[in-house]
Amino acid sequence: MPFGEMKRPGIVVGMGAEARIARRFGFPVAMLGGAKALLADGADGLISFGIAGGLAPGLKPGSLVIGTEVIAEDGRRYPAMNIASSMSEAIRAPIFGGREIVSQAGAKQALHDSTGAVAVDLESAQVARLCTDAGLPLAVIRAIGDPAERDLPPAALVGLRADGRVDLPAVLASLLRSPGQIPALINVALDTRRALAALQQAGRRSLLGHGPTTI
Repeated sequence: MPFGEMKRPGIVVGMGAEARIARRFGFPVAMLGGAKALLADGADGLISFGIAGGLAPGLKPGSLVIGTEVIAEDGRRYPAMNIASSMSEAIRAPIFGGREIVSQAGAKQALHDSTGAVAVDLESAQVARLCTDAGLPLAVIRAIGDPAERDLPPAALVGLRADGRVDLPAVLASLLRSPGQIPALINVALDTRRALAALQQAGRRSLLGHGPTTI
């Protein structure tokens, strides 16, 4: 039984790069729009897996967070399983599930102060609602991409398609309008690489280490 109550979890991601990592672990993987299908196919719980934005000061890119609960924008709090005991370095704390990227350092600090959440992502609240409606457990494994102290450049906000792939034309168009953001965008790319590397390592330790079960 790899995750307490979950014998056959499904993994939900929001980016193509996250999906490529998650597929190596032997569990079914879907983008957010396919999360219901994971449950219909027999998953007995869902893992929200991927990159998150930092809200708590001091969290460096690549820091791992195990969500203890997910806080939705309406204030509702969804409990999450305290998994992956072998990941002693991971921060175990609430995660905020937003509907849009929190891009400015001031807004990140305000959200941290008002909710106590240490990170924010765009999938976990919706995954939490699905699990609650189905009466199934939720787990959250996230790696910090952009730190709380840093603003995101405009190009980073238009950089993803709905299917989780990079929208290169949109990024290039944003850079043409404002080329001064290139150094900041390079930092985002480097931080994202650190976060993806941390997710890959976390997956090896917390997912593969338990022996995946095929649904």
